[in-house]
Amino acid sequence: MAEPGQFGKYHLLEKIATGGMAEVFRARSYGMAGFEKILVIKRILPELGKNQEFVDLFVDEARIAVSLIHVNIVQVFELGEVEGAYYMAMEYVHGLDLARLVSRARKLGPFPVHLACFIIAECLKALQFAHERTDDEGNPLNIVHCDISPQNVLISFAGEVKITDFGISRASFQAEGQQEVIRGKYAYMSPEQVEGKPLDGRSDLFALGIVLYELLTGRRLFKGKNRDETLGRVKRAEVPSPRTFRPELSEAMEDFLLKSLARHPEHRFRDAGKMLEALGQVVVGGGLRATNNDVAEYLKEVIDSANAPKEGDSAPSAAPSATGAATPGAPVRAVPPSAVVVLSVEATPPPRGIAAPRVTLAQLGQEWANFVQEQGGELWEQGEASMLVVWVAKGGLRDSVARAVRVAQTLQQLTTRAGYRLSAGIAPGVARVQPDTRRPAEGWELAGPFYLARWMMNLSAHRGRVILTEVAKRQLTRGVQLIGRIPIQGSRSINLYELG
Repeated sequence: MAEPGQFGKYHLLEKIATGGMAEVFRARSYGMAGFEKILVIKRILPELGKNQEFVDLFVDEARIAVSLIHVNIVQVFELGEVEGAYYMAMEYVHGLDLARLVSRARKLGPFPVHLACFIIAECLKALQFAHERTDDEGNPLNIVHCDISPQNVLISFAGEVKITDFGISRASFQAEGQQEVIRGKYAYMSPEQVEGKPLDGRSDLFALGIVLYELLTGRRLFKGKNRDETLGRVKRAEVPSPRTFRPELSEAMEDFLLKSLARHPEHRFRDAGKMLEALGQVVVGGGLRATNNDVAEYLKEVIDSANAPKEGDSAPSAAPSATGAATPGAPVRAVPPSAVVVLSVEATPPPRGIAAPRVTLAQLGQEWANFVQEQGGELWEQGEASMLVVWVAKGGLRDSVARAVRVAQTLQQLTTRAGYRLSAGIAPGVARVQPDTRRPAEGWELAGPFYLARWMMNLSAHRGRVILTEVAKRQLTRGVQLIGRIPIQGSRSINLYELG
């Protein structure tokens, strides 16, 4: 049950993450007239599913989460249960969580202050909406997220900012006897949360203050060597001046942070609305305005930077010695860029009511792999029902694009005969392939043609044909039809084509 495959009415495509409370999958749902949608299935872990107290809390909080419809909150579409496994079907945000963004952005220097303020402001809008929610009779629901942290702030490639995990976090925090299973992010809790006191929205505001402090200073605020040390630091809530670590921060920003991180709730901002108003004054006073497009451009810069060769990376100009080491004293040069053609493919079962597939996905995947290797493609990634194939185009793009198209068409025929449906995207591009790993630098999966091929593969699922970029289309002489100009990131658009 933990692997991709059919899960009730959803098809699980790949596991995205596993945490202390749940496992998360990218999934596809099917509707009328061939309609398909990419979404996320979050399924509570089997050991937690056996605890009735946790299940009751999960169901209760998930009902609330379904009602939280806001542009800065990840939408929960459905609460359900399949063979005793409780799950939530949620909006799929194509991008990075804030923790991964910060990690990948380190080589670019300190996190931009204006973007940090924008991200926190968007989070405050989400918290204000959630904290102020009432039932049908106007009674406050007293929603508290309880797990505001960089991992639960999602940034899309379009520059959207969304908070996720409303509901399950509070349920997990309240469930008793689960301390050994649920590993909360202690370094982002409020003092009253670790002390087990009643919570209100100011606890979430404290956690968001920690996130902003760490964004601006690049330092962990309360994280200790172990759990007890971390909890002790949170309880004391001793906050060093952020200007000690980043002198260019204004006094107004420091005052804002220190109030957000006050030890006692009554000394913090009264609510998310007041905190948002105060942050707005800091932004205006410091000339720190930013937009979604600014965030989208920064994401692109981070991903491009992650794919660039690191300082000191080089390829030996002399042949290696018998031990595998480069000849001492030999000159070195930077890894030159190589033209590549990327094919991303995925097979999915047909909608219900159509004949069952004739072979398993594993058998189909093996048939795919055999043919791809015959055509000179390199399997950079392979799952049971998906594959990322790369041709390093040493002799130019035309031959490699033709091979990728031929492979895609053949895989489509094989997949159809087997009783499945194929989604495929083809994207030529440029990458610096390291001679030792035969891959680009860390983060290549979200860069350039690799990201674009996956994106087009998802679009292909809705159209039923192989999709390719204009660069690929130029290498072909016929059999290609224009789809149209499609927005991909922020204000960027490209022409896409499909094979006839």
